[in-house]
Amino acid sequence: MSVDPPFWEALSLDEMNDQQWESLCDGCGRCCLQKLEDEDTGEVWFTRVSCVQLDCSSGRCKDYGNRFSKVPDCLAVRPLTEQKIGWLPESCAYRKLAQGEPLEKWHPLVSGNAESVVKAGISVADRCVSEAEVPAEDYFHYLIYWDNTGGD
Repeated sequence: MSVDPPFWEALSLDEMNDQQWESLCDGCGRCCLQKLEDEDTGEVWFTRVSCVQLDCSSGRCKDYGNRFSKVPDCLAVRPLTEQKIGWLPESCAYRKLAQGEPLEKWHPLVSGNAESVVKAGISVADRCVSEAEVPAEDYFHYLIYWDNTGGD
């Protein structure tokens, strides 16, 4: 008896319906962190400074359904483009699948547990500070370096 592979292994990102697409988000909050880009190299650096709409306690958006009207420059991941991939953390399911990589063991779709992201140290919950508290010129003081296993 054969077992069908999970949808994320059977479908391309473009073939996924909205529910499948949304379920790929592990809820880590890393895409909601402010980034700095080196103008010369194009390299993107993440900071611990979060979007004002991110709840730094939970690592979740305060108003996900209305995020684009409340934060006009909120990153709309779909459709996924090469430029957007560069602004997503290497641990991101969208980025991993677009690059032909498997989901991590801690991803809720694999682990079956939404808290596995926090337990693995991937979530920004209790590890970020709101942009409302940090002047933009000081963002570089908040650079973060991830090892993509949960540590930083």
